[in-house]
Amino acid sequence: MSQSKSPSLMDSSILAPAIAGAFKKLNPRTLAKNPVMFVVAVVSTLTTVLFIKDVATGGPSLGFSFQIIIWLWFTVLFANFAEAVAEGRGKAQADSLRRARTETQAKLLSGEDRTTFRLVPGASLKVGDIVLIEAGDIIPSDGEVIEGIASVNESAITGESAPVIRESGGDRSAVTGGTQVLSDWLWVRITSAAGSTFIDRMIALVEGAERKKTPNEIALNILLAGMTLIFVLATATIPSFAAYAGGSIPVVVLVALFVTLIPTTIGALLSAIGIAGMNRLIQFNVLAMSGRAVEAAGDVDTLLLDKTGTITFGNRQAAEFLPVKGVTDEELADAAQLASLADETPEGRSIVILAQERYGVAARDTHGLDATFVPFTAQSRMSGVDMVGSAIRKGAVDAVLAYVNRTAAASGTSGTTLATRATADVVRNLQGIAGQIARGGGTPLAVARDGDLLGVIYLKDVVKGGIRERFAELRRMGIRTVMITGDNPLTAAAIAAEAGVDDFLAQATPENKLDLIREEQSKGKLVAMCGDGTNDAPALAQADVGVAMNTGTVAAREAGNMVDLDSDPTKLIEIVGIGKQLLMTRGALTTFSIANDIAKYFAIIPAMFLAFYPQLGALNVMGLQTPQSAILSAIIFNALIIVALIPLSLRGVKYRAVGAGALLSRNLLIYGLGGVIVPFAGIKAIDVIITSLGLA
Repeated sequence: MSQSKSPSLMDSSILAPAIAGAFKKLNPRTLAKNPVMFVVAVVSTLTTVLFIKDVATGGPSLGFSFQIIIWLWFTVLFANFAEAVAEGRGKAQADSLRRARTETQAKLLSGEDRTTFRLVPGASLKVGDIVLIEAGDIIPSDGEVIEGIASVNESAITGESAPVIRESGGDRSAVTGGTQVLSDWLWVRITSAAGSTFIDRMIALVEGAERKKTPNEIALNILLAGMTLIFVLATATIPSFAAYAGGSIPVVVLVALFVTLIPTTIGALLSAIGIAGMNRLIQFNVLAMSGRAVEAAGDVDTLLLDKTGTITFGNRQAAEFLPVKGVTDEELADAAQLASLADETPEGRSIVILAQERYGVAARDTHGLDATFVPFTAQSRMSGVDMVGSAIRKGAVDAVLAYVNRTAAASGTSGTTLATRATADVVRNLQGIAGQIARGGGTPLAVARDGDLLGVIYLKDVVKGGIRERFAELRRMGIRTVMITGDNPLTAAAIAAEAGVDDFLAQATPENKLDLIREEQSKGKLVAMCGDGTNDAPALAQADVGVAMNTGTVAAREAGNMVDLDSDPTKLIEIVGIGKQLLMTRGALTTFSIANDIAKYFAIIPAMFLAFYPQLGALNVMGLQTPQSAILSAIIFNALIIVALIPLSLRGVKYRAVGAGALLSRNLLIYGLGGVIVPFAGIKAIDVIITSLGLA
């Protein structure tokens, strides 16, 4: 799995633009997106105007008021800075993507036979245009291969230098604008117009231009706005109490109280937490199309994973030739190799190699055989070769048995009474061998020649090392894992048991996958799945978290709400962890914010009313020097704690696979209790410093 390197928080290429961005975000239209900080900016503006008036008229305590105003504006700027730093990390990654876009010339094919082309600007291409891309050419826009096969350098989007194969048909036909063809040629049908290509969307998403607030984030913003309104009303009543006691409280002190009462810490960091969550996915080369998808990943209950390439290595290898009675190993190996000579799949190549290495069957030259090779199809589920006077087939056991019976029927005899190796005893022998292989987690391929059953090829699908432990970790998270495979139930059960998944769906069709997802969702569960083919698109669209492989089809990438640029299906486990980390970080910092407000109350409220109610001095548990130093210390701490928590909001709270109860207890202990203790120590330290410096 590739993990791209994240720019350091102290990187000058991020800090300098973030400082400028903090001032740019003082735009009221930008601030209005964050209700808490918008209100802080409004009251800061109010106190600034009143301060200017006091300067003009010679008002009292100008030095104290000036310091309060400065730190109020710092509170707003630090909140903007947190968001700008989070965005800056994304923009640094977007710059590398932007460099992948070049002003390319496209070879637009014309004519009915498409034998000629003319050079046109890549930006002028329209959806449906067909272009020729040869070795060394940059692919001008997103498209789908309709002819040809070539190796493509996709390092511009994946960060990996190893080329990938793109070809027409199948699940590896999608190509991305800005990538480069290294060999051969392709005909590509354009599927995205200029400005809306995959890389364009990546840049917009990485930079945060298309980031929408998630439902939980919106709900928390509404809660924070409600709390802010309540404290506006509470603060507005204080002057009347002061008047009743025979005194008055300066507006700047009221504003300082109000800002410390409202949850400014989480209000300042909330946006940065959301942006950082998406950026952490990008560092794992996963592109989230929405923050909602990241958040949903943290609440996933059921995880659907393909067997091939996810739980197993995917390339099944021929492990053994198992002949029926009366057939030698060499005879079966010879026929299996002949049937596989034109089979370019990893399984086919492994059969040729096994026959050569174990039984000394030399590989033939396909051109010298005078043979017609029969390709595998989903309908026949067989492949093979027709030669002069002989026909060999290999494939699924039931498909080969049906073929043998058809051959017998065509010759005018019954498949169960043939005086050949297709007799009932031989059929039972072959089925017994196939059943034993299936129960062991392997895949059996039957081989027949001229109506004779020769035996079974044992294809072994190897479970990835450490996968069982990873599923155990998901189980500790409370996530149910379901393996999806097209294998028969016996094979699926064996692999599922070895891998340690909770359940499996065998002989799965696109409709089966969709039905399973809907069934889980009807129970109120959130479902995640991955896929790369057009047949996966309905399920990817239905799933709460649909991770499409970048090597997959256009339909799959459009249907999912995440795209894995490395095309590593096991990354679903990391995606779930990052989603949970986002939720934990938001919850932990919300807990800390509310807890540290409690400590600030003990600093500022006794100081405000001490002149009217001397008995409140008993609440000055921190032993702060003067009312002015208490108020100033609290407002300085309120601003500085935002800066101190920026690294945590960007890095995220470390996720541990523990139960909800243990997690709640841990958060309350660390961030709840810590949120009370830290302000007491911080405010006291600031009070000592500003008193010694004579600032209050």
